[in-house]
This record gives sequence, structure tokens and C-alpha cells, in this order.
Amino acid sequence: MKGEARTSITLSHVSELWEDTTRREFMRLAAIGGTAIFLPSIMAGCSDSNNNNDITAPPTDTVVIDLSKDAGVLNYAYALEQLEAAFYSRVVSGIATSQLSASEQVVLTDIRNHEVIHRDFLATALGTAKIPNLAVDFSSVNFNNRVSILRVAKTFEDIGVSAYNGAGSLLKDLNNLGVAGKIVSVEARHAATIRDLLNPGSRDFAGDDVVDRLSGLDQATPPALVLGGLLTYVTTPIQLIS
Repeated sequence: MKGEARTSITLSHVSELWEDTTRREFMRLAAIGGTAIFLPSIMAGCSDSNNNNDITAPPTDTVVIDLSKDAGVLNYAYALEQLEAAFYSRVVSGIATSQLSASEQVVLTDIRNHEVIHRDFLATALGTAKIPNLAVDFSSVNFNNRVSILRVAKTFEDIGVSAYNGAGSLLKDLNNLGVAGKIVSVEARHAATIRDLLNPGSRDFAGDDVVDRLSGLDQATPPALVLGGLLTYVTTPIQLIS
């Protein structure tokens, strides 16, 4: 109807959400409760059904992620983005007592916004194939202490980069691989920024401890090792299968 605000957008592929105009429209619709309508081709490779009868059924509260399918790999990324978005949202909610400087507050708020976009983007792309919301536990973090916040942020960002690098080879659809590459490039910028906040004026931003000196490439960590390193913060049981 003429003059009526749009409440949905129609997309033929996930990668369209990364176009500036489409992404802004998607975020506007998310804010007002609108929807994104995906044509059948967008989820053609994202079936999360599992017909392997040899796999022992996990406990009912366990989240199963099948890395043999693109949907599983995207759900793995979605799990990571859920954790990061939850962490930075908690930081921002108590930022007044965080001991972070005014400029640092701006930086971490920007990172929070990025992680929320990544989380919501993956949730929308996966649709009904997405895993449920994960339960997180940040009781080990002192959100009233600047160094505590930044050290945990550094851990999450370094793990996030190595996690995307480690799972990228599992993606079969090149469009999905391209999207993951765009997300990991942002995560790498976050990692460099957090490192510089922790140790300004040093070489820490370059990540010498996480970059292979021979290849010049960031580390790539297998999914099982990534999840093992996050057990302190994720309390929902997760089972990876391939």
C-alpha cells in the first residue's frame, strides 16, 4: 500500500545482507520486528537434518552441531557470536563502573554493536536451522575492572579469529566462505584493537604470539579445541559431529 512502511525484505542469498543498503534495511527491520524473506536457494545447503543412525543420541539439553554441513559450520560461528555479543553487551550495560576510559568505552560499544550484528545476521541466515540460545556464565569476569574486561575480550577475539580460520575449510559453499571471511576480518581488527588497549605503543597489536612466523598467517584452531577453551563461559553442553 502506498505510504506504508516496508516490514520485510526478500533476499536470494546470504551475501546480500553484506551490501550496505540491504544491511541498513535489515537492521531497521530488526528494530521494528520486521522480517527477512529468503528465497529457497539461500538455504539449499543449510539443511541440518542428521540421518546417521550410528550416532548415539545426546542428552536432550545438549546442542548438536554437525560440521559436515554448511549449516553446522554456520551454527558453530553463531555459537561464537552469541558468546561475544553476550559478553560485550554485559560490558556495555555496566560501562559506567568499568574503569574504562571514555575513548575505550566508545571502542567497546562499537565492538558490541559489531558482534550483535554478526549474531543476528547468522541467526537470520540460518532461520529454523539455527541452534537455540546458549547459556553463558561470566562470573569469573570482574566487570568493574578494566584489565579483567580487556583480558577476557582479548581471549575471545583471538579465539574468534583462530576459530573462523579453523572452520573455513569445512564450508562447501564459496558464498558462505566469503561471508565467513568478511566476519573474521572484522574479528581480527577487534583483536588488534583490544591488544593495543592492553599494551599501548607496543607491537602487541600485530599478534606476534598468534601469527605463524613462517607463513605470516593467523593460527587456525580446530572446532573441538576452540569449544574446549570456552567451557568456562558457555554452560550449555555442545556436541560436535562430523
